[in-house]
Amino acid sequence: MEQHTQNTTENPQADEQVKAGQDVPESESHESENTENQFSEESAPKENESGDSSPEQESNDLEAQLSELRDKYLRLMAEFDNYKKRTLKEKIDLMRTAAQDTMSALLPVLDDFDRAKKMAEAEGSAEVFSDGVRLVYLKLYQVLKNRGLEPMETEGKEFDPESHEAITDIPAPTEDMKGKIVDTIEKGYTLNEKIIRHAKVVVGR
Repeated sequence: MEQHTQNTTENPQADEQVKAGQDVPESESHESENTENQFSEESAPKENESGDSSPEQESNDLEAQLSELRDKYLRLMAEFDNYKKRTLKEKIDLMRTAAQDTMSALLPVLDDFDRAKKMAEAEGSAEVFSDGVRLVYLKLYQVLKNRGLEPMETEGKEFDPESHEAITDIPAPTEDMKGKIVDTIEKGYTLNEKIIRHAKVVVGR
């Protein structure tokens, strides 16, 4: 009994302070603050672990975004390169065919020269293809040829609907002329390898 009484009264001053509602001594207050700080430090890593993303996840996200941007860049570069090639080709084609209208307008003049030359060279013809006219004819052909104009070679060739326009067909004079061009009614022409007028021909059947 005496021992119990002694334990309860070992710090009578502290008991009186608690009973009287007085402040606890400063040393005891520090011990309480240290305990709270220790609890906060222990709980902090747990909060980081339960966060939305980790540094590794952020790194993976950045790499995915970088890969996507790289793909977009490569696609844009390929499209731009194709655009440059296409516009360059169109420009070259335009330069090659810029005089197509003028050339097409001159084709009937060449047809007249060809008919006059053919008639003059026919046996027993009274027509004359003078040297002066021949000189003009050859010079005109040469000038137009230098600009890219070429007459189609059709006599004895296989009929090609891409290049020839069949006016009619007749019995072939020989077996090997079947399906081939027997006669040319009107010459076809190309300008820088582009057809500007199809040849009008007679095909053997």
